[in-house]
Amino acid sequence: MRFERIREPQEFAERVWPFVAERVERNVIGTLLLDVQAGSYDQYLLATGLDDDGRVVWVGMRVAPWYLLTSDLDPALADALVGWWQRFDPQLNGVDGPPETARAIADAWAARSGAPTRLQISEAMHVLSEVTDPPHGRASGELRAARGADRELLTDWMVAFQQEAGWPGLGREEAARGVDMRMARDGMLIWDDGRPVSLVGLNRVVAGVARIGPVYTPPSLRGRGYATSAVAATSRRALAGGAERCMLFTDLANPTSNKIYAEVGYRRTGAWEQHVFESRL
Repeated sequence: MRFERIREPQEFAERVWPFVAERVERNVIGTLLLDVQAGSYDQYLLATGLDDDGRVVWVGMRVAPWYLLTSDLDPALADALVGWWQRFDPQLNGVDGPPETARAIADAWAARSGAPTRLQISEAMHVLSEVTDPPHGRASGELRAARGADRELLTDWMVAFQQEAGWPGLGREEAARGVDMRMARDGMLIWDDGRPVSLVGLNRVVAGVARIGPVYTPPSLRGRGYATSAVAATSRRALAGGAERCMLFTDLANPTSNKIYAEVGYRRTGAWEQHVFESRL
């Protein structure tokens, strides 16, 4: 395999889009690429892996401060990838992707750098094509789009969500930026029960698939069905808006989230892992 860096987002998109659209687990790469194309990020590294015939068989990208986002890759090629990637990004701080690939890249990084890595989160990937009503009925309240007056509260919630998820050292400024990006494209929704009680992100549709997330309910408001109802309503909205399927990720360490989304029609179809590089080169 030959690895190649592409500096222009439009050229990168034209090269990789058919490959990204082939499989649902590449949806995350697709949505991030759309954000890069829209000018949402100033610093990014875009890369492809080409076979002997020049066909794209791997895609990787990183926008600071996030980790390397990788498509599936033969684990035997992980060391070659890491050696190539270090030339451009010696301060890489982690990797997100299909488990076998993410583990191989983390192991290769540790072997080359002598620095430890650790599994940050192990997730299940779920897909839905038809929404089922929550078995215990819809929670009180309704789904609505976030408004400007919600910005500070949503930023607080995103900071809390990031801390729970263990995301890479993100603070309030980065959280606010994410909220603004999502609100600008109507991608931040709220379950409102007389006041905002839960948030749901809705990403752009990629190859007919709309990814739901993040989903966050403050601890004091959990256990009332807000997240379940919010995800069900958001999924309905996405399907009504033209998506063929919806997908989301759940933390395997959180049995509640894995249960409640299954109740509204989500079915597990794959897995995902995030590995953190403890020390950088």
